[in-house]
Amino acid sequence: MPRIKWPVALATAFVLLLGWYVVYTQQIVRALRANAETLTEIYGEVQEGLNSIGPTAEVDALFRLQQIIVASGVPMVQMGPGDTVYAARNLPFDADLETAEGQAAVREYSRRLDVRHPPVQNADVSLHYGDTPEVLRLRYIPWLQVAGLLLTVVVGVTMIRYQRRVEGERAWTAMARELAHQLGTPISSLQGWLELLRLPPEEQPGELGEGEIAGGIEEDLLRLERISHRFELIGRDPELQTLSLKSLVEDLERYIQSRLPRFGPGVQLRVEIPSDLPMVKANEVLLTWALENVVKNALDALAGRGGRITIRARELIESDMVELSVEDDGPGVQLEVRDRIFEPGVTTKSGGWGVGLALSRRIVEVAHRGRIELLDTRGGGATFQLRLPAAESD
Repeated sequence: MPRIKWPVALATAFVLLLGWYVVYTQQIVRALRANAETLTEIYGEVQEGLNSIGPTAEVDALFRLQQIIVASGVPMVQMGPGDTVYAARNLPFDADLETAEGQAAVREYSRRLDVRHPPVQNADVSLHYGDTPEVLRLRYIPWLQVAGLLLTVVVGVTMIRYQRRVEGERAWTAMARELAHQLGTPISSLQGWLELLRLPPEEQPGELGEGEIAGGIEEDLLRLERISHRFELIGRDPELQTLSLKSLVEDLERYIQSRLPRFGPGVQLRVEIPSDLPMVKANEVLLTWALENVVKNALDALAGRGGRITIRARELIESDMVELSVEDDGPGVQLEVRDRIFEPGVTTKSGGWGVGLALSRRIVEVAHRGRIELLDTRGGGATFQLRLPAAESD
């Protein structure tokens, strides 16, 4: 299952939420505008009624109804033939309808109202209306929401980029420490050989001849070359070849078996690889390094207490993948670091740099388009599962 691209998911969620806000608010605005139109029509009917009947109780009722409509705050202008303004209510300015200037100002204001609201026609009278104060205030809400969401997106993206930069710096720092750590052993060994060569012949150990010293120097130089080649391949697209995962694991087994005694008594390594396991497309140097880091993580968990490490592999026919698991019966991984175990700098060892598993994930998932994960295990122990694409059969 591919990892979620959080920036893309976050941006998509914000765009959807933003769209919902805008649509919802516009629906409210349209509803309020429809109410304003209805109030304007009622006002026109009331005004016409007041002009056509005498002073009765009905007139008082119409006056009260008119005052209720006027109190809604809807700007309304009643105009007759020749664009003569008969009445105007709730205008944003004072105008004397008895003067030509007042008539002209109201007519100009009516034309601005008509841009948003077509006038309501009632016989020879046209009614022009605008938005209520609530609608005028509400129309700014979408823009405030847009600004708020965009600000949140900018802050979120900035934080994500900052977090990635911090993780990158931490990864490079841990990588540098790991490189120094790996180079330290062969360099110290070479310094030891150099000290031996500087000793007078009579003081050199009798059991060490020039051949043994030359062989030790050659072994350390080969180790330095291997370390250099490994780090050189990180950060570039490596060349993938068709490899036998069984042979690669068996070579790793021989390398680990010779170093098991240093981890204390009782540490066992068992390999269960079927002979008909499909080939994989891989880079031998990098994949060996990734598996070595995973196995060394298991060895560190068993150091001083003993236990067993089992390497298994099987073919996943339905997905054209080869699955390899590294299991140990050690104390397991603490809950507080399980979700971050593959992040650079995260380690369960007091003296570790937290680089090995991070490198393994990069090698498996980036260089080989595979998948590595820590499985949930009950009753102790840890199981790391790797999945690699099987090579196409000829």
